[in-house]
Formats: sequence, C-alpha cells, structure tokens
Amino acid sequence: MTTHHTAARTGRKIPPGALKAYVASLTGTSLEYYDFAIYSVASALVFPKIFFPGNDEFVGLLLSFSAFAVGYLARPIGGVIFGRLGDKIGRKQVLVVTLMLIGVATVLIGLLPDYSVIGVAAPTILVLLRLAQGIGVGGEWGGAVLLSSEFGDANKRGFWSSAAQIGPPAGNLMANGVLALLAATLSTEAFLSWGWRVAFLASALLVVFGLIIRLKLEETPVFKAIAAHGEQPKAPITEVFRKEPRALVAAALSRVCPDVLYALFTVFVAVYATKELGMTTGNVLTAILVGSAFQLFLIPLAGALTDRFNRRMVYGIAAVGTALYIPLFFLMIDGKSVLMLTVGVVIGLAFHAFMYGPQAAYITEQFPARLRYAGSSLAYTLAGVIGGAVAPLIFTALYAASGDWYLIAAYLLVASAVTVVGLALGRNPQTAEEERLLADAASLA
Repeated sequence: MTTHHTAARTGRKIPPGALKAYVASLTGTSLEYYDFAIYSVASALVFPKIFFPGNDEFVGLLLSFSAFAVGYLARPIGGVIFGRLGDKIGRKQVLVVTLMLIGVATVLIGLLPDYSVIGVAAPTILVLLRLAQGIGVGGEWGGAVLLSSEFGDANKRGFWSSAAQIGPPAGNLMANGVLALLAATLSTEAFLSWGWRVAFLASALLVVFGLIIRLKLEETPVFKAIAAHGEQPKAPITEVFRKEPRALVAAALSRVCPDVLYALFTVFVAVYATKELGMTTGNVLTAILVGSAFQLFLIPLAGALTDRFNRRMVYGIAAVGTALYIPLFFLMIDGKSVLMLTVGVVIGLAFHAFMYGPQAAYITEQFPARLRYAGSSLAYTLAGVIGGAVAPLIFTALYAASGDWYLIAAYLLVASAVTVVGLALGRNPQTAEEERLLADAASLA
C-alpha cells in the first residue's frame, strides 16, 4: 500500500513505472532535438533552393530561417494550450497528443512537394507544419519532465527529471549520425533532391517507439492523487500568473544562461571556428559530437548531484563558472588547434550539463503540483524566446560589430547574471507535498 511513499522516503527502491517513464520522457525530447538538428541543416542548405526559390539567394535564406524561427515563436502557444490541459485532464493524454503532433508534422515535411510542383502552397504549408511542430514542442517539455519526475522518487527529482534533458545531446547525435550516413552515401545532387527527406521520414521510428511506451503507461501517481481529491485547477494559466508570479520569473530566468551557452557551443562556434580560425566544418562538428556524447552521462550525473547537495548552489556555481570560462575558451582556441577546440567545446558543454541537468527539477519544483504543467511549460517556452531563439542572431551581430569575441563573452556574463538572479528568487526543493500525494496515490491503488 505504501510502495511509492516508502521509495520516496528511503530512496532504496525504484518506484513502479519509473524506468518506463524515464525512457518515455527521453524519447519525446530526443525527437524534438533530432528535428531541430535536421531542420537547421535543411534550412541552410536545402529549403532556400526548393521552397523559397528566386533570383536572390540571400532572400531565400532569410525566408528559410524565418520559417525556422516560427517554431520558436509558436512554443508559448503550445505551453498555454497543453500546459492548461496537462493540469486539468492529466499528463499522459496530453503527452500522447504532443508527440503525435511533433512527429506527424516532421514526417509531413519530409513528404511535402517543393515549389516547382505546387507553387506558393509549398512554403505556405512548410510554415504551417513548422508552426504545428512549435506548438507541440511547447507542450511536450513540461509534460515529459513531469512524466519522469512524478513516477520517480521526490527526493531524487534532480535525477529522474533529467530524462527530458538528455534529449538535446541524444537528438543531436542521432541527427548527425543520419546526416553523416546520407552525406557518405549520396551525391550533393541526390541529397538536395530526395536525401534530405530520408532524415525527416526517419523520425517516424522515434514517434512509433515513443507512442508504444507512452500508451502503455498509466497516469502519473501525483496527478492521480490530485484528481482523486478534486484539486485540478479550473484556470491553471490564470492561477500561475496571479498566484505564482515570482516562481514563474525565477524559473524563466534560470533558463537564460544554459540556453545562450548551448547556442554558443552548438551553433555560433561553427561560424567563429571556420571564419576566424580557418578550421573545417568537419573539425567543428566532431568537437560538438564529442561534447554531446559526454553530455549523455554528465546531464543525469549533474541532476543526481543536486539531489545530494543544494540544487541552487550547484546550478549557480555552473552559471558563474560559465562567465569565467568563456574568455578562457576563446584564448584556448586562438592557436587554431583542433584538439584545443574539441577540449574547449567539451568543457563548455560540461558547464551546460551542470545547469541543464538539474534545470527540469528546479523549474518544476517552483510550482505546486496542481499547477506544475502550466507553470513549467510557460517558464520553459517564454525563456526560450528570449534565450535560445535570439542568441545566434545576437552572437552574429556582436561578432560583426566588433570582429572579435569580447562582446560575446560580455553577453555570456550578462546571461549568467540573469540566471543567478533567477536562482536567488527561487526556492529549494520541498518534497512534503510530493510525498503526501504519492502516499495518497499508493493508498488508493
């Protein structure tokens, strides 16, 4: 009768369903970042030619990147829609819908006829599908985090919540693996003609795998207890803004530094290393892949570490360390050594892991259980717009203005300070509510 409660108190047992929920959570965010990676490549190399053709190649590129940005701008819409539903009807049902929405939109992009076949309808449909992806992603993250954390041990929320955070490196590794295979086996003409579609269609495998697991899962024990006591909020979005403004601000600000840092080491470093240092794209991609591989282990390790030590302290140390490390990184790679670039990126992504690993736990524990889906989704999506979405553009503008890395380091310093403020405004883990709800769920089983 008290299995969940015992596990939460002693930490000696894995709660029922926790491992399956961990995998289900990881699958959804892996699909999100797999899509992110292949869409990034296609936006730069393929879409300007086949969906936005014209005499001016630069205009086509801008239009293609604008379609890419639509996915980011749509995320808060998904956060509002699915965050509300997740707190009203449950985590599982919403997560099945978000996974389907992201997956179907990605597959349809792979099947979409180009401009030469259906004219202006092609870019129009592409933007609409990107909009659907963004809406789905906006509702996916908060639910994925709650799925693993609410099946897991409340006293080990840092570890269990980290499942969703493994998605970026896992998705990047899978996407780059698929793209590398296609590049090795296809000519440039074949890749532009149909090879890029294979990368999008391959996402169907992740969707099917994720759906199989999610459909077999029960609703989370925490939401079962909330529903049994009739504590679902009638207007969760309104309640978050009215009752939890400090929590929302704290959670959103905590995301800024890791988002900006990730954009630096996975996007802008490619521009800087190739244009300023004369390295090849292959050199940069190898460094990013090695760093991503280390993150597969560092992210859950960081989450687990914050279960033993103060979560805000570990997170804050990583944020401050980031501000100090960025100047050192640029000095390290100034000698144009590929080895130093790789080491530098690995260390940079390690700093990211020690913020990103515990980030999910930190954000969700700012809100009471009955408002977690809405609050977490809003914080995640709103912070993404002011953090990761604009960071590559800001990096590019600062680099163009100065011709050096000093302003970029200053930007990271500001981002680190913003995250430290978010941590100062937040609260430490409070497991009493979680343990009570898990005990109630166990007694009702």
